[in-house]
Amino acid sequence: MKNTNLTDKLLHKDLSYRVVGCIYEVRNKYGSGQKEPVYQNALAEEFEKKKIPFKREVSIRILSLDTGKSLGNYRLDFIIDEKIVVEAKAMTYTPAKIANQLYSYLRSTTYEVGYLVNFGSTNLYIKRVILTNDRKKQIRSIRNHSLN
Repeated sequence: MKNTNLTDKLLHKDLSYRVVGCIYEVRNKYGSGQKEPVYQNALAEEFEKKKIPFKREVSIRILSLDTGKSLGNYRLDFIIDEKIVVEAKAMTYTPAKIANQLYSYLRSTTYEVGYLVNFGSTNLYIKRVILTNDRKKQIRSIRNHSLN
């Protein structure tokens, strides 16, 4: 029996479906032996072909939880329709530190959905990560600073 309540509540369900479709399309075309920029460029082509709005290599500032001042920057591979972060890698395996990188991106921004994709492993690796804003200390802190 299908749980419609759960499927109705999936964050960015339709957009996620389209993004994952593009990921599979790239993998089917180029296999597992390419370099990371090849996959990123091919993914950008697929997003354009499917008319999915995106930005590439977006720099985001990390703000101090105490003062709100900038502490540094992260560079995200893709932001899809201002809703989803996509990190595309090409490694023989997916180390935990790469997954932690995506968690850091989500923790430090208002984006709530991210995909870590590793095109280089034998089997295509796709990990969907959800971190809602109500669970983010940084976001709550930044909002508190803006109220003061």
